[in-house]
Amino acid sequence: MKRSPTAGKQLSFQAKLENWAEGMDYCAVPVPASVTQALGTKGPVLVMARVNDSEPFKVSLFPTGGGQHYIRIKAKVRKETKTKTGDRVRVQFTVLDRADVTIPVDLMKALRAEGVADDFKSLPPGKQNFIIRRIDDAAKPETRDKRIQDAVEAAHRRREKRIDQSK
Repeated sequence: MKRSPTAGKQLSFQAKLENWAEGMDYCAVPVPASVTQALGTKGPVLVMARVNDSEPFKVSLFPTGGGQHYIRIKAKVRKETKTKTGDRVRVQFTVLDRADVTIPVDLMKALRAEGVADDFKSLPPGKQNFIIRRIDDAAKPETRDKRIQDAVEAAHRRREKRIDQSK
């Protein structure tokens, strides 16, 4: 079970929303073994998901060992769908192509200003998508700005690593 899941594959299931971190507002839904089996991988899977007809959101199914995946359901989605820990939810998702990376305009502007756009693009697609999702998930403009700066710093670190490898 090591192949990459097929982009465009659509799956759905129902499961109970669980609190994943005691004392924190971090909830996730266990992905049934049959769905993990259908995906054909034990690794992370980038998807576009909906919970109970919510607005679509990009998230990764994250592995927890033993062939089990979970999908994090952020507070914004729980509020939109009026769900809470213990509720049974319907999850629908489409597998996305991890290599398909769309860099937001404000991030690209910051990367170009520092001369590290190509260095950012040389990061693995999964890493790029993770960084971009963190930026897109920021609720406040100042948080978005901070995360864009973090992305620029990641690109600088990548440049340094590439220079060191070429010596």
